[in-house]
Amino acid sequence: MGKRGHNEGSIYKRSDGRWAATLTLGYEGGKRKRKTYYGETRREVQEQLTAALRALQQGIPILSGRQHLGDYLAQWLEDSVRPYRRPKTYRSYEQLIRLHLTPDLGHIELAKLAPQDVQAFLNKKLEAGLSARTVQYLHAVLRAALNQALKWGLVARNVATLVSAPRVRHKVVIAFTPEEAQAFLAALKGDRLEAFYTVALALGLRPGEALGLCWNDVNLETGEVLIHQALQRVEGKLQLVDVKTDMSRRRLILPQVALDTLRTHKARQDEERKMLGDTWQEGGYVFTTWKGTPLDTRNVLRHFQKLLRRLGLPQKRVYDLRHACASLLLYQGVHPRVVMEILGHSQISLTMNTYSHVIPALNQEAAERLDAVLSPKH
Repeated sequence: MGKRGHNEGSIYKRSDGRWAATLTLGYEGGKRKRKTYYGETRREVQEQLTAALRALQQGIPILSGRQHLGDYLAQWLEDSVRPYRRPKTYRSYEQLIRLHLTPDLGHIELAKLAPQDVQAFLNKKLEAGLSARTVQYLHAVLRAALNQALKWGLVARNVATLVSAPRVRHKVVIAFTPEEAQAFLAALKGDRLEAFYTVALALGLRPGEALGLCWNDVNLETGEVLIHQALQRVEGKLQLVDVKTDMSRRRLILPQVALDTLRTHKARQDEERKMLGDTWQEGGYVFTTWKGTPLDTRNVLRHFQKLLRRLGLPQKRVYDLRHACASLLLYQGVHPRVVMEILGHSQISLTMNTYSHVIPALNQEAAERLDAVLSPKH
């Protein structure tokens, strides 16, 4: 029997006008564990009850008692994020939860978290000086956590979906012009990292993807390169991890200029390996330090910016080589769908929004081509 004589799992109206239903979750220490679901309407309680019963059937644990949001977020991080997300993603989520979500909202009971609480939290963070992008990310993390709580039957609704997150304006990507790209590659001749920059620029690779390339992934005969892993620093150590998404896993063809540079790089690396003998630490990486160990992103960035200063070019991130590749491809009239697949974007809208600054030039070129066809011939 449930509370006040009601049958187990039955929905009843309380004296205060709210609706409720109680479930028995089993026994612990000889005592029956129960959880009561509350709502303003019968339907609201029914939805909670249905989700809880489904979770029980699937073997998903449902916590009894009054769980606070902070405790739930800690559990969610360990049970739902750490085992299934990339280490970098886990660290990002953990930091946002530890520094912002738990201190501000962690004391609120999970089931009592209201849309007003979430909206006030987001507004407060904006007023405190956090960027709109960071506040938007906080909202996304909370929304993901509450989605899982909804599936587990811990909440009746995901209140984070009922509030407005700040809009983030896309930054205009300022990449290399064709002339700057040519000057950059020309200045690299003979540099130990020449092949790294050339391949990253020619294929639009993320820095971690380029640094994570292994010779097993490269066919110097056909020019094919398989992108399926990235090099990241995990708990202080450089490790290979899977690429971000299924779309990020891709097989690309090296342009001839990059293929020639990579062949020269391979020959040089073979010589270094022979010269160092037992000192060489073989890891199978394409781009390495002088002793064969993987390159650190921070060292590559310092080298990159020093090179830009010497050339008198604006300071950029290594990641901007990826943007340069996309912009140059679009300027050359390559279809955005092809550019999307080269970059490993999940949606073509991401490609078009990121490189919207290129579109006016393409539209002008399209208009000129159409005009050449339609204009009367004299």
